[in-house]
Amino acid sequence: MKFTKRFIAVIMAALLTAAFFTGCGGSSSNTSSDTKPAEASVKTINDGYLTVGMEIGYPPFESYADDGTTPIGLDVDLAKEIADRLGLEAKFINTSFDGILQGIGTNYDCAISAVTINEGRKKSCLFSDPYIDNYQSIVIKKGSKDKYESLNDLDGKSVALQKETTSDELLEDLTGKGTISCKKVAQEQVTTCFTQLANGEIDAVLCDSSVAEGYVSKDPDSYEIAFQDKTSPEQFGVAMAKSDTQLQTAVNEALAEIEKSGTLQDIRNKWFGAEN
Repeated sequence: MKFTKRFIAVIMAALLTAAFFTGCGGSSSNTSSDTKPAEASVKTINDGYLTVGMEIGYPPFESYADDGTTPIGLDVDLAKEIADRLGLEAKFINTSFDGILQGIGTNYDCAISAVTINEGRKKSCLFSDPYIDNYQSIVIKKGSKDKYESLNDLDGKSVALQKETTSDELLEDLTGKGTISCKKVAQEQVTTCFTQLANGEIDAVLCDSSVAEGYVSKDPDSYEIAFQDKTSPEQFGVAMAKSDTQLQTAVNEALAEIEKSGTLQDIRNKWFGAEN
């Protein structure tokens, strides 16, 4: 059969039209099934990344691996899990803890660095739901004859702690009210505090219970926990810019998923042991 050019053109047009609508139908189906969760659209400082500020010198929450460059720790694992659920990749910015909140919203999207949730900090930033409980602890050198039944027993002692932490705030409150009188030795990093304790330069370290337990479990021949103030529990949370309610909502949803799946407990067990 002989076809005219006009007839062939009509047939080709019909075939192209059918292919177009078939393609559109397939594309719509794929988009529906592959759509990322709403959290993936959260705005961040660096596209594709959740940039996290942390003071990488606070084991077991954050420290460097043996290579000296790879961040490891509970907060590092948690940040990666949160970022993954937001459709992002975690990027870490090492910064000193005493200025960590000031960098939120400019240098990084949030701070995940064993940051205690308290009313004073809520004035300048938003917090996620808490992801771990904590207690103030007194750590002493193994074999020390000093006895501690409360924080008041720090009276007359030389006490090392990390600057701008809740341990610092607590000791300032106790000494400011005249409850105790002691020599405060404030350091940039908690690792320095424990070095001083091991060298006999101070009497005690005041720090978070999780940090205390981490140091004692690693080196039980050098350190022991003398007291934990379980009457005043603290909680750690992810800190974000005061105006970033979108990120707060997204992070809380991610944390809820991490908790429900058992991943958060797995992370705790990895860094604190299965009994925690």
